[in-house]
Amino acid sequence: MDETLTDSTYLILLALLKPQHGYAIMKEITVLTEGKVEVGPASMYTILKKLVKSEWIRLEESSDRKKIYHITPKGIDVLKQEVQRRKIFYQAGAKMLEQFD
Repeated sequence: MDETLTDSTYLILLALLKPQHGYAIMKEITVLTEGKVEVGPASMYTILKKLVKSEWIRLEESSDRKKIYHITPKGIDVLKQEVQRRKIFYQAGAKMLEQFD
């Protein structure tokens, strides 16, 4: 996964800054976006599989059969890069729109 992160992938990585299971990830995304974005289970689990394969997150199965996902140091590095990339886009947009204030 060397391409630019989708919004859903970005939000999942943000949610995984604390270890969580799937349903908690979906709830966290809703909280992070103040209810403006929801990631459905099918999309989320597809992305989680890709993130595990890329070693950006790891999966831990608990004794009660819950799958807990953890972001890895590699995943944190990717997330930091993505935050910087998105910051550049935000700053460019804000600067260009100043002329309309």
